[in-house]
Amino acid sequence: MKKQKNNIHGVILLDKPTGMSSNAALQRIKHRFNAKKAGHTGSLDPLATGLLPICFGQATKVSEYLLNSHKKYTTIIKLGEITETLDSEGEVTISKPVDVSERQLQDALEQFRGNIKQVPPMYSALKKDGQPLYKLARKGEVIERPAREMTVHSLSATRLDDTHVELKVHCSSGFYIRSLGHDLGQALGCGAHVVELRRTDIKAINVGVAHSLETVLEADLKELLLPLDVLIEHMPKIEISDAQATSMLQGKPTSANGLTTCELTRFYQPNGYLYGVGEVSDSGFIKAQKTFVGTDS
Repeated sequence: MKKQKNNIHGVILLDKPTGMSSNAALQRIKHRFNAKKAGHTGSLDPLATGLLPICFGQATKVSEYLLNSHKKYTTIIKLGEITETLDSEGEVTISKPVDVSERQLQDALEQFRGNIKQVPPMYSALKKDGQPLYKLARKGEVIERPAREMTVHSLSATRLDDTHVELKVHCSSGFYIRSLGHDLGQALGCGAHVVELRRTDIKAINVGVAHSLETVLEADLKELLLPLDVLIEHMPKIEISDAQATSMLQGKPTSANGLTTCELTRFYQPNGYLYGVGEVSDSGFIKAQKTFVGTDS
């Protein structure tokens, strides 16, 4: 007889180890707590480490708000070598001598700040006709990838030695650090690839409050589980009445009674329960985009 899955609702902040896919980490944690439903807020490459929120139950409803959030990374790139995967997991395809001054390095960064266009790498989970690009790349296929509009809020570089540079990047959602490393290497004329990558921040959440995989697998759930609204604390909050919550649950048009919002907002009931995420329409009615019913949040 199959063991019944646990209805868990909340978030565990994981510091993902290197050498493991985000999904593999997720599945180990999901199995550890026998959770009925779980997901994460955006993949990290197996090479990468860092912040990976694991969402359980109704927390999976808010994961999309982090998928589309700005993020911060620290990465180390190696100058003088280009690899097929744009990181150290791939074979070196081109080697060039490195003769890059500090001034050249700092000057080259300017073209990668602000609003830029970036071509995704072939070794990525983006799909062409239903096939992930990395599967096509493994077959030796290369297809044209349209450049995408990205925003780099800040970018700095520290030279570690003749061939290694540490980059700190604050960027928009969907940004590929491997592409940045490659493109910067091309701009410097010597090529480059990523050898280390760490996600340090998603919105206002910092990796410093995350737990190692070993800690998560050994600890009691109650020691780690956070309420789901930890993922959306950047949103403004408004308290609604019990009558308004009941009205919305019944699917009725619900007057905001003077409440106003100009962006996505968290709606809380008087008892502190997170009812949902939504906005107030121009006609003065509450429009819930997500609701969280049936869990203490």
